[in-house]
Amino acid sequence: MSDQPGSRQHLREVSALFLRLGVFAFGGPAAHIAMMRDEVVRRRRWLSDQEFLDTVGATNLIPGPNSTEMAIHIGYLRAGWPGLASAGAFFILPAALMVGGLAWAYVEYGTTPGVIWLLYGIKPVVIAIVASALWGLGRTALKGPATAAVGAVVIVLFLLGVNELSLLFGGGAVVVAARSLRRLRGASIAGLLAMPIALPLASAAAAVTAPFSMSTLFLSFLKIGAVLYGSGYVLLAFVRADFVERLGWLTDRQLIDAVAIGQVTPGPVFTTATFIGYITGGWPGALLATVAIFLPSFAFVALLGKIVPLARRNQWAGAALDGVNAASLGLMAAVSYQLGKAAVVDVATGVIAGVSLAVLLKLRLNSVWLIAGGAVAGVAYQAVRL
Repeated sequence: MSDQPGSRQHLREVSALFLRLGVFAFGGPAAHIAMMRDEVVRRRRWLSDQEFLDTVGATNLIPGPNSTEMAIHIGYLRAGWPGLASAGAFFILPAALMVGGLAWAYVEYGTTPGVIWLLYGIKPVVIAIVASALWGLGRTALKGPATAAVGAVVIVLFLLGVNELSLLFGGGAVVVAARSLRRLRGASIAGLLAMPIALPLASAAAAVTAPFSMSTLFLSFLKIGAVLYGSGYVLLAFVRADFVERLGWLTDRQLIDAVAIGQVTPGPVFTTATFIGYITGGWPGALLATVAIFLPSFAFVALLGKIVPLARRNQWAGAALDGVNAASLGLMAAVSYQLGKAAVVDVATGVIAGVSLAVLLKLRLNSVWLIAGGAVAGVAYQAVRL
């Protein structure tokens, strides 16, 4: 990173970029991170691929929403502490407002507004964006046989259901072992990577409705934000244990609707908390829940900003970070495969994905324009079919 952080110009740049990404960043964390790379590595050159990869690897090792933490960290690297706060806030705010509005409509009219059809053309574009990022990051992350093996094995083990955190730490351990040339003999990479780490899922003795409390709402989401690793499906498990089973404030149907809204709106999926906060406590509840679930991420990234540069300079910490980066790339590839099966469902979506990938690999086109084009193409195709 050639520029010194902290200037007002840098802060304005950070705020404008992440506000725009907050409005247009559909597709989940893998797609968000791919769009961020397109903006800050390829287009603006705020970071090198290596710096970006180090940030991805580090954020994968802390709890919370990875793409939001990437936004916060990039803001810090570009514009210091003000950038840290503004990048995270502007990335979260558009999704939180959209989800809050949809929650209001849900409460008023008793149904989830139909928005899924809008994503028909967007989803294949998202897959192309992720594939393009994988191609670019892979050339930096895969530095030799050990990191290439880690990436390949992580893909397989993740698809077999091995916990993400186990794979990340395992990837770091394998590369450290390979480079130290000790204790690697007789141990397979798959064996080192396949040590599952149990997630601390809350359980309830009985589904008895507890009296609603703003403090309980805040503390419940603060706890989730502080300990949750993994995807939106893991978020679903945590939220169900607390709000359906332990507190009895939600039904399973309401929870499914909340997660669906979090997935079909842009920005972080964790704005599911905004929806739940609104339907349990109105606008004050929506605000408290949103602040609570994202607050730990700001604290964790503030610590990471000091740790990552030191880690890269240490020989063994650098090797571990290389392993985590390779594992992160494997996770991203595996998630892309899973998303691709749902996004590319017919010839039309296949064409949209293929054209988008070709454009990304050949031209330095802003991915936001591709998403807008995909939405238009999807709507036009649906209109022709009708």
